Amino acid sequence: MAIRELAELTWEEVRDLDRARTVALLPVGALEAHGPHLPLGTDNLIAVAMARAAAARLAAHGTNAVILPALAYSAAPFGAAFAGTLSATAATIAALIADLAVEVARHDFAALAIANAHLDPAHLKSLADAQRLAAARGATRFICPDLTRREHAARLGEEFRSGACHAGRYEGSVVLATRPDLVRSAIARSLPPVPVSLSQAIRDGRTTFAEAGGARAYFGTPAEATAEEGARTIEVLGEILSEAVLATLAPGPAS
Repeated sequence: MAIRELAELTWEEVRDLDRARTVALLPVGALEAHGPHLPLGTDNLIAVAMARAAAARLAAHGTNAVILPALAYSAAPFGAAFAGTLSATAATIAALIADLAVEVARHDFAALAIANAHLDPAHLKSLADAQRLAAARGATRFICPDLTRREHAARLGEEFRSGACHAGRYEGSVVLATRPDLVRSAIARSLPPVPVSLSQAIRDGRTTFAEAGGARAYFGTPAEATAEEGARTIEVLGEILSEAVLATLAPGPAS
């Protein structure tokens, strides 16, 4: 079955969907500095790829999905000092995503599932707040796997597990697999590794890329990125999201 993009359907086509058996997938990224070699929209590219891979896996399991237009803005204070980063407040993002969850529920879709590729702590808090706000308004089918959780991180490669994974091998590989024309490959090959764990820096109280040791807004090993690794990573991201959806939609034990 072809992957459906909600924005490309007519209202009558949406009306005729079996919405009670269809999940709405929302890719969520950021417009944020990703080193001198990757585009500001890197997280959006990853989120869309994750959503598309999840939709394909869900279809294979008999569950329909539609992909919403990507939310390209988010709370991004870690990169705010770098030119081009557009950071919204966490409260704004939480309110917007909660509104979308309520609308998805109003249209009787089975759930709203977030394909999130942006890991700034402020943004992760906005997602948690959005889930709480949506639930308070009756939209309880809100699915958002946190990639930073150990069980998910363990599946996403050594660099991701290390925490040194902003605009490095992990993200660079996905962009090479999706939009290689946007990678400044000569620059990427010239960049030295920055083996600094952002997750540890956050625990240590750092609040910006520069404070964490990323003077050029990248961490990890950009020169090691490959399209082949990116394709594998996209499949894993799709697995993580589709598994979360299927677990949520699975019927509970008979009473």
